[in-house]
Amino acid sequence: MVGNTYAGAAVLGLTAILDEARPGDRVLMVSYGSGAGSDAFSFQITDKIVERCDRALRTQAYVERRKTIDYGTYVRYRKKLHMH
Repeated sequence: MVGNTYAGAAVLGLTAILDEARPGDRVLMVSYGSGAGSDAFSFQITDKIVERCDRALRTQAYVERRKTIDYGTYVRYRKKLHMH
């Protein structure tokens, strides 16, 4: 739904999981890169998630308000095409 977020993929996945997590749940987040190594983080969800869960929009709400663009627009935004 959002394309390849590269380094942001693990964190984006974590935010989506935290939207659904309940006290006592265990979460394992693992990321890896193209030969650059990997990291793993283990979390245990505490009661504080209940009081803090509505401080920001849920991940799905951010995904739903995205603006879909075609590849040509992406190339222009990122200045990937240079005319000589």
